[in-house]
Amino acid sequence: MDDALKALARLSLRDRDLGDILGEVTRIATTAVPGAESTSITLIRDERGFTAAHDGQMALDADELQYDRGYGPCLDAGRTGLALLVTDMREENRWPDYAAAVVADGVLASLSVPLPFQGATIGALNIYAGKPHAFGDESVETGEEVAAYIAVAVANAESYAATTDLAHQMQEAMASRSVIDMAKGILMAQNGCSPDEAFTMLSHASQRSNRKLRDLARAIVETTGGASGRAASGR
Repeated sequence: MDDALKALARLSLRDRDLGDILGEVTRIATTAVPGAESTSITLIRDERGFTAAHDGQMALDADELQYDRGYGPCLDAGRTGLALLVTDMREENRWPDYAAAVVADGVLASLSVPLPFQGATIGALNIYAGKPHAFGDESVETGEEVAAYIAVAVANAESYAATTDLAHQMQEAMASRSVIDMAKGILMAQNGCSPDEAFTMLSHASQRSNRKLRDLARAIVETTGGASGRAASGR
């Protein structure tokens, strides 16, 4: 991890295109994160994700499978602020149709780390591998260090171009994160489950109903965990 931090510290943000900076960061991440074979950076704008940079076709293909569906580990990490680790994609049940599709493309493990900025998240660093159980604690720790650098780089670059627009995006991101956290709390209280289990309930309900995670969470909060909360839990 020290080598990764040194490489990031040497990167200059001054007078450089953001895409060029992020492209270099993904190459550093692929080298630095234990188990990584391909990496990408997803940014989320108006609830829609796009790949701002990638190192390797594997990452780009896996990202686009999620964008087509509107959910998946990279999008959900960016929306919720949770680091999402898939140890064996063949056994993944949080996003079953996505998992089946990405396994067919050769992805068997992934790690998506949110990009934090002032209490909100603006996207995710996505790390992929073609073998199961590729990522451990060191992978997560290194990924979080790289993700923090990415968030600063993106925020700094965008503040020069559109300070007002960036502020609006951050407000949207914080509002989305807040309502998801409240919905998770309702489901945890109702079902006596952990935060991860509550998130899985929300994710599955979002997929079944074809509703955005944030919209479903808002409905649960507005009904104070009534019928909507029971529907999300499947009980």
